[in-house]
Amino acid sequence: MKEKDSTSASDSDRTDGEISIPNDQNIAGFKPSHNTETDPASIVDPPPDVVPDGGLTAWLQVLGSTAILVNTWGLINTFGVFQAYYETTLLSSHPPSSISWIGSTQAALLFLVGVFAGPLYDAGYFRHLLITGMFLIVFGQFMTSLCTEYWQVLLAQGFCMGSGMGMTFLPSAAILSQYFARHRALALGIASAGSPVAGTVFPIIFSKLEKSLGFGWATRVIAFILLGMSVIPVAFMKTRVPPHKGKKSLVDKSLFKDGPYLSFTAGGFFAFLTLYVPFFYITLYGTSQASVTESFAPYLVTLLNAGSIFGRIIPNALADRFGCLNLMLVCMSGSAILVFGWLGVKNLAGSVVFVLLYGAFSGGVVSLTPSVVVELSPDLSRVGTRMGFGFIVSGTAVLIGTPIAGAVLGGESANARWVPTVLYAACGLLIATFLYSTARFLQYRKKGGW
Repeated sequence: MKEKDSTSASDSDRTDGEISIPNDQNIAGFKPSHNTETDPASIVDPPPDVVPDGGLTAWLQVLGSTAILVNTWGLINTFGVFQAYYETTLLSSHPPSSISWIGSTQAALLFLVGVFAGPLYDAGYFRHLLITGMFLIVFGQFMTSLCTEYWQVLLAQGFCMGSGMGMTFLPSAAILSQYFARHRALALGIASAGSPVAGTVFPIIFSKLEKSLGFGWATRVIAFILLGMSVIPVAFMKTRVPPHKGKKSLVDKSLFKDGPYLSFTAGGFFAFLTLYVPFFYITLYGTSQASVTESFAPYLVTLLNAGSIFGRIIPNALADRFGCLNLMLVCMSGSAILVFGWLGVKNLAGSVVFVLLYGAFSGGVVSLTPSVVVELSPDLSRVGTRMGFGFIVSGTAVLIGTPIAGAVLGGESANARWVPTVLYAACGLLIATFLYSTARFLQYRKKGGW
């Protein structure tokens, strides 16, 4: 009896100052990383090795990640209206392929900077990346409103904003794996919905305000919106798990022996090489090939992003049950089929149906990519590094993909070569589908289950 009373008293004392882990959740070797007696918050926060999979703090990370997606992919998905404006007004003396370098540089740096952002995130520099990246995005948008020359736009909208996007996007996706396990794909899907929402709203804002206030103020209004959105992640986002001690390298050497991951990364190159061709050129195609009026053409980008909202959420919700890589195959094959069908779009109705469906399937491809990387990573402490490696491959593809399409298309819209341009995009997505299928087969052989 005395031994039992002593044990009860010890348990009672421990609940006053330390975290008590139930027997079925006890983790061998767990030690509090800070003084729990002087930190009341530690009483309610789960230990680092126990993923909360919900709760106010976890969902605030999703909210912050959504805001980051507005400021990153939301702007990239909006570039189609900037491309059309630059071709017809501000940079009309430059060919479409040269103008495409602005948007492709922005999107490429979002991926390429990830090769440094990933290891820095793993090392515990999340807040440094977040604040610096948000500043560069907002600053670059304001500077774009003052640009009058090609090189100025390339520096501000391409390099400055792209670098900021690269510092924030990868950490915003990686941090959710610290807060969600069973519902990780759904959390990533909800967060990624910020991108198509912004891609739906920003083109309307720019098109309306550019006519009444001019390019400068239309761009600055978007910059003020970005500034307001930046407050959310800066205020609420924080890492839950302390960084692992030990030397960090830019490359996880084990990934070169991981067949499913390498096949998926190779597929990502061809996917992002051509995935954004419709985003950049659907406006021009609509006016020159599909009898779409100049006034309605910018709304094709809006509708494309509206369709992407469903593609960001629904596949990710299903992925938690049926597997991220399985849903990725569905979205990628659907995207490839739709781009082949793009050749048959000859009127307004066909254009609307195409952009809505392509937005949905391509949105699933983008939003599922981080979830697949996490699924294929055996060590969650190296997720940032693995994402960084994959992002540098995809970023290289994004950098050259749309300019290649612009070069294939040609300079004058009257003599544009649309058939080879569309086939270029469709074949790239078809190759990506094959490589993703290979990754799925190798993962089946590795784990013995679909």
